[in-house]
Formats: sequence, structure tokens, C-alpha cells
Amino acid sequence: MTTTILIESLRKAKVVPVVRMQNSDHARTAVYWLREAGLKIFEITMTIPGAHQLIAELSSESDLIVGAGTVPDAEAAAACLAAGASFIVAPWIDPSLTKPCQAAGAALLLGAATPSEVRQALAAGADVVKIFPASSVGGPPHIKALASVFPGVPFCPTGGIGFSDIQKYLDAGSAFVGMGGSLVDEALVAANNKAAIVAAAHQIIAL
Repeated sequence: MTTTILIESLRKAKVVPVVRMQNSDHARTAVYWLREAGLKIFEITMTIPGAHQLIAELSSESDLIVGAGTVPDAEAAAACLAAGASFIVAPWIDPSLTKPCQAAGAALLLGAATPSEVRQALAAGADVVKIFPASSVGGPPHIKALASVFPGVPFCPTGGIGFSDIQKYLDAGSAFVGMGGSLVDEALVAANNKAAIVAAAHQIIAL
């Protein structure tokens, strides 16, 4: 899959679940529940114990697109890409992540909040600019302002986004959004509340 096709897939998905859990079994369960509901793209954060193994397991499934999130450095990026990650995400600007992503043909999402940081992220090789933490830096109006001066740049706001916010972010100019706890609540998984997780996924699919 080329970077262009991947980004188009992310756009069509509109929402990428950001799986950030303290227990790898909970993370695995959440992904399979969401997959059963119809979601196919996932960001597995490096804060999950055994994240590389989980990425390898999930990326072996032909219908899933799996990325790695909160990737701390180039070495970790290379390990994630070797495990099968199709995209790499960092909530900051790290130019060292560019080389391994380009070598693997993977997309790179780098974090930014201000116009200066957006320019730095693009200069560092970002294919998509992750706006983080979106809710606390201005929400949809902030995305709209950035999009007005960076036409054509794919923005992915993440952080504090609820279901009622999704369309507002998309209308403001976001290419797609990342959703964590609102969509992938570890407490619900731990309680084996599959119905609640699936219901949340159906809200996304309804978009």
C-alpha cells in the first residue's frame, strides 16, 4: 500500500481508534471487538506492554491496517515497521522518524499545535500533521484557522475528542480524527462490556 492510498484510507475511515491501555490483553480484545463491529484501522500505542507483538499479530490480519503510536525514536519506529505497522505516529516533531518510514513506504504523522510547529512537522517529513492535544489548544476553531493557512495539509486532531465533536472537526478541515478513551475505554473492556464498545463503534460507522 502506498502512502497516498493509506492516507486516502484514513480519510475515508474518518476516525482512527487510538488504543492506549495498561493491559495488552485488554487492548487485543478491544481491537477485535471494534473489528467485529466494522472498524478496520487502529493505532496501537507504544505505552501498551508488548505493543510490538500486538502490532505483529494484528497486522497479519489481511483486513486490518495497523499503525504505531507514541513512537519515541527511530529505533522504535524501525521495530514497529518490521512488525508490520503501516504508519508511525508521534505527538511531537522528530525528524529521525522520517528515514525509517520512507524506507518502509509507511506514512508518518508528527504532532504539532501552532503554525510554526506545523511548518516544522512538514519540513521534518510528516505526511499528516497530528494536532495534539486538540481539545485544549482550541478545538475545531483552531483546526479551521490552521487549515486556512495550510491548504491541502492533512490534519488529524487527537486528544479529548468526543462523539459529538467528530463532525465539527471534519467540517473545520480535518482529514480524519484520532479517538482514544471515548471510543476505547479500558474500564469497559475490563468489565467485559462488549456491547458498549460495539455501540461506540457503530456511532463511528454511522458517520
